[in-house]
Amino acid sequence: MKKVTIYTDGACSGNPGQGGWGCLLQYNGAKKELSGFEDNTTNNRMELMAVIKGLEALKEPCEVDLYSDSAYTVNAFTEGWITSWQLNNWRNANKKDVKNVDLWTRLLELLQIHTVHWFKVKGHADNEFNNRCDFLATNEIAKHNKKQ
Repeated sequence: MKKVTIYTDGACSGNPGQGGWGCLLQYNGAKKELSGFEDNTTNNRMELMAVIKGLEALKEPCEVDLYSDSAYTVNAFTEGWITSWQLNNWRNANKKDVKNVDLWTRLLELLQIHTVHWFKVKGHADNEFNNRCDFLATNEIAKHNKKQ
């Protein structure tokens, strides 16, 4: 199984507001950058979308080291939140509906294909790849605003 590293980040101008996501895939010395824009979205949705788009870009099942500055995304898996949410019919510990179920279920489908190891990185710090993903995400918002 190929071993791939993926860095991801999402951004939002307003929350909700205009959003962008970015991801950087690394395999065997090669790099691929992806990014996208959504209107009227949230930061958490963009964080999830960056992960989803990164995993969707893989052409075959892979072992993935996935780095994100989103505690929301990473902790859902490392702290077992996602399992509890599913067992509780997509309700959180406060008995409220879990947000972004559409993206969580899409991500869970991808995790049936790929083996993912989750790593939380500090956002807007010294990780060059996380900073690059932040640039990709915020640049999508800026590009969209220039078109208007």
